Amino acid sequence: MITLGIETSCDETAVAILRDRDEILANTIYSQVDLHARYGGVVPELASRDHLKKLPYLVEEALGKAKVSWKEIELVGVTYGPGLIGPLVVGVSYAKGLSVALDVPFVGVHHLAAHLFAHRLAYPNVPPPFLGLIVSGGHTELVVVKDWDDFRVIGTTRDDAAGEALDKLGRLVGLGYPAGPTIDSLAREGDAKAIPFPRPMLGEGFDTSFAGLKTAAVRWLKDHPHPDLKDLCASYLEAIADVLVDKAIRAARIYELERIVVVGGVAANSRLREVFPDLAAERGMKVFFPPPELCTDNAVMVAACAYYRFAERGHCDPLFLSPEANLPLDGWGAGEMDIGAQGQQ
Repeated sequence: MITLGIETSCDETAVAILRDRDEILANTIYSQVDLHARYGGVVPELASRDHLKKLPYLVEEALGKAKVSWKEIELVGVTYGPGLIGPLVVGVSYAKGLSVALDVPFVGVHHLAAHLFAHRLAYPNVPPPFLGLIVSGGHTELVVVKDWDDFRVIGTTRDDAAGEALDKLGRLVGLGYPAGPTIDSLAREGDAKAIPFPRPMLGEGFDTSFAGLKTAAVRWLKDHPHPDLKDLCASYLEAIADVLVDKAIRAARIYELERIVVVGGVAANSRLREVFPDLAAERGMKVFFPPPELCTDNAVMVAACAYYRFAERGHCDPLFLSPEANLPLDGWGAGEMDIGAQGQQ
């Protein structure tokens, strides 16, 4: 089966072509970083307009790279939430149009569930159950994954997500947007113990809160207007990593899970990849990270999730499916009515 996946939930326009469960034929991504960098963050209206311009060209590019014709597409999958509503509308509308034009099934995909499917692509022989840690610019979630359509959220962010906290530090010290990769690079050469930043909610439940960490950085910078950026980044990143690792390991222990899967843009962070496996191994657990190209927003993970829902669960969505900016993950995909390909019209 040839699946075309589309991802437009934020500031990446992405299209992928997947054969069957995990053979990646094309993975095209257009980043809007340069468009939004001058504003220090994503401007939803600009993002929507740019998706509208770029998406048709990326689809053609993906088909060319995959050496696949329009007639060979058998399934269209698209992110329909959560995310910025304008960008979501662009992707979902385009996917519905393709579904009608090609007369193929249409499947809506949860963005965070798709991130977990990046693990399925990278480690097809390491199935659930496991604990999922989803860390990105807008989300920090701890999820008990019993099966590929059985998600239970046990911890979420109360304010700033981990990636958002990194971007806010970047704005404070002029590192540009997005700041995560730059902070990661600088931190490798810094002293993580140089600045005693707080570890918000360390040891307290499974929810996270990083707004206070940003405030601590603001106060520290007032007293130290000319900081060593390497030490600052290393110390700040270490505080975030300590909280994420502590909560994930405690959650895995309490829910008796031996595997922890880390996905999302922040999962590409080198410090997190360095410290997490060893600390988990001390407690008899294994940690899995997808390759960096599958951590950031991409359409391969969307196609993989769509394929699973249709080919392995017999589910497709009606064309009246609407984008949902705040689509919850808890319970998503479970107990849905399988309407079949003929029921979408």
